Parts: sequence; C-alpha cells; structure tokens
Amino acid sequence: MYINITAQKLGTNYSQSSADFVDYLEKENEGLMKEDMEHFFNQYGDEISAKEVVKEIDGNTAKLKKKEPKFYSIMVSPSKYELRKLENSSADLKRYTRELMKDYAASFKGREIDGRPISVDDIKYFAKIEHQRTFKGTDKQVKENQPFATKILELKNEIPKIEHGNATGNIERLKLKIGKLERDAPHQQNGIRIVQGMPKEGNQSHIHIIISRKDASNRFSLSPGSKYKASEVEMHGKKVKRGFDRDAFFAKAEITFDKTFGYNRNYAETYKAKKDFIKSPKLYFTALMKLPANEKAIAFKIMGKSGIPLIPNIPTSKAQLALRVFKRLRKGAEIAVKSSSIGI
Repeated sequence: MYINITAQKLGTNYSQSSADFVDYLEKENEGLMKEDMEHFFNQYGDEISAKEVVKEIDGNTAKLKKKEPKFYSIMVSPSKYELRKLENSSADLKRYTRELMKDYAASFKGREIDGRPISVDDIKYFAKIEHQRTFKGTDKQVKENQPFATKILELKNEIPKIEHGNATGNIERLKLKIGKLERDAPHQQNGIRIVQGMPKEGNQSHIHIIISRKDASNRFSLSPGSKYKASEVEMHGKKVKRGFDRDAFFAKAEITFDKTFGYNRNYAETYKAKKDFIKSPKLYFTALMKLPANEKAIAFKIMGKSGIPLIPNIPTSKAQLALRVFKRLRKGAEIAVKSSSIGI
C-alpha cells in the first residue's frame, strides 16, 4: 500500500482553484461511454460531477490566505497483491475509501469541533477511482533505461543526416545498433523498452482524494500538514499532543484494508517494515529472520518483485552488521523459496 498526502501546487505557488486538478482526474473518462466512466464520490454520494467538485472545494476556503494550501490530495495505490483480493476494483475501492476517510478524521489528534472529536462528517472530500497508470520520468525503469534512450536518439538523428548527404555512414548498420540497444535496455514490458508515458500493464487501480483544507462547515482549518507532536494543548483538563498523526493514519490504513477484504499482510508489506528498513536495518532483518519459512519465502518474493532492494542503502557503520545478518537470512530464505509452492 502506497499512500501520499500532498498540498496541491502550481510550480512554487499553491493552487487557488481545484479546477486544474479535477480536470486532470477526468482524463481517463475521455472517449468512454457514460456507463464506463468513473465518477467522483464522497462519503454518502456517487456520480458527483466535476463541476460540483470544483464548486464545493473552491467555495470552502474562508479566511485562507493566498500562501496557504486550499486543498490537499491523497493518492492511495494498493499493491498488485492487495488488488488481487478485490472482487470488483471500483466498488471495493469506493467502499475502502469511505472506511479510510474515517481513519483520516480520527488521525487529527487534540482537535475538537463544537466540543466533540472530529468525525468523517467534518471532512469535505471527493474521491475518484482510476485504472490506468503510466511510467513517469522519475520511475526507476525509465531512469535506468535513459542512457540507452539517449544513445538511440543520437543514432536516429544520424540517419537523416546521412540520407541528406550531410554525414557519412551506413544506415543499415545504424539500424542494427538501434535494434540492439532497444533489446539491451534493462527494463522491458512485453518485449518493448520502457519509456516515459508508456501505460503500465496489469491492474493499476488506485484512488485519488481531494480534501478541503477547511472543515465541512467552512469554519475550522484541518490540515494534514500539521505535524503530530508539534504542539500540546489542554483538553478536558489534560495536556494532549495536537496535530495530524500521519504514522497512525498510514498504519490504520493497512489495518482497515486487511479487515475489509480479509487480507493476510506479510511483514515485508507493512508500514512498520518500511519504517524499520529506514531507521534500523538490524531490526528489519531480525524481524524477517523470525518469520516462519513460508512467510519468509513470501517476503523475499514480494521484496524481489516489488523492486525493494534486498540490501538497502544504509550508513557504513550499520551496513557491515546488516550484511552479516542478511547473508544468514538469505541462506534460510532460499531454502524456503525452493521448497515452497507459494505463487506470487
């Protein structure tokens, strides 16, 4: 599960209207019959028009300054393993979104509205399911293919020069070199070199959510950019930490998905594992070592197929210890993988 929360910007400035972002999310509907389109929805409504979304989000910005974000976006991208648990991507992801937004509201710690905890009814949001994704210039596959792309372009630019007599060379030989470079590029999809803008194969269903910075009554600011623990406030005679608890939200998002769809999450897929991987490689590898053989086999397959490095980029002081632990882990995991009939 990949979740990203961002304040929407145009360059270095915050967007003053949600219109451009909404138009961007409507791109998949172009050329589709009405019955095949994906519409905006919220906690209680379906088939909400793009025009209505813009009107509601842009009209809910009381007292916000130009240099403050007017709305945020959340992108929720389930893994291919999680998507396999869904019977109907659109309907199931809508159901999950509505549960997820309850978790979002509950992640505002130390905040109350009219003397009660914040609930999903206080959140003004609209969401949309998308089923297509394309490779971006920042993707690993595109970046690692780039040296090949540069050389291919250079050779292709040579051909018209030769044809017009502005350069000498063998065009057929250049075409053979181009073909070899196309085949040698490290990242391919269906035998074709992966380039920026190429649609990704397989189930690519994911969720986009537009959330107003202000609550549904347009009175209070509810910013997921306000870091949890940033300040303390007194509530009902007690000091409590205040802010949006992203850690709690990300962790709860996984629990909610697992509970909703009966998904058995492997340690390698958890938000906790990602945190362990970054903060304490030793703890990460130790946790993997303690997994049962079959679970360990699943973890290694997930790590390998998800592009997660089996040896992370970590400080030298920790790398040697982590490497020793890793070698022991890999030896046991390879036996588990070979003896396992798990198909991932």
